[in-house]
Amino acid sequence: MARLEARDPSRPPAVLPFGLPTIDARLPGGGLVRGALHEVAGGGADVVHGTAAALFAAGLLARAPGRVLWCLTRPDLFAPALAHVGLDPDRVIYVEAGDDATVLSCAEEGLRHGGLGGVVAEVAKLSLTASRRLQLAAEAGGTLGLALRRWRRPAEASDFGQPTAARTRWRVSALPSAPLPVPGVGRARWLVELVRAQAGASADWVLEACDEGGRLALPAELARGPAQAPLGRGRAAS
Repeated sequence: MARLEARDPSRPPAVLPFGLPTIDARLPGGGLVRGALHEVAGGGADVVHGTAAALFAAGLLARAPGRVLWCLTRPDLFAPALAHVGLDPDRVIYVEAGDDATVLSCAEEGLRHGGLGGVVAEVAKLSLTASRRLQLAAEAGGTLGLALRRWRRPAEASDFGQPTAARTRWRVSALPSAPLPVPGVGRARWLVELVRAQAGASADWVLEACDEGGRLALPAELARGPAQAPLGRGRAAS
């Protein structure tokens, strides 16, 4: 079976780490397996959460070397926003397809090619059969595959609960940014949920959105950890 899937069972698969120990520790191998399919969705059917999911995916691909094939049905991506999270527009090849079936077909071919840094299949619905084909193609090409679920109608969001062959499943929701001491807009924050991980446990984190290098960050108040109790309060002085 390993030979049929073009994998060497004696060598662990290459991964793309997040660079945050709190996330990487939850993922088998310490990151996202490159030769596999991963599923990303917004936390709701509205455009705000869908945008957060798209930027999350773009930030991941920003840290994966090579060209990116982004297959979609509508040309509604804002290239400067992708550049803001580190994905240079010159690295992206857009394929505008007429429907989800064509998007899936193009993404499968891109994953099997083996010469790309990542492939995005932007679809509203994803069946178990279609996801299995993408997973096998990603394994064959050793390419990072992302199934981006962007919904334009609330009814489409109900499909997210159906089983797929994706190695991991993520849900990203937009949160209010942290208030600044001066007038302005703070760094965006997301609720990032690891809904499913093969051989791993689910979890969720409040994170600062991807920066210009595609890196997520823990909010400062969380990165410092819980404040220590003063001496004499809850612990004895040494």
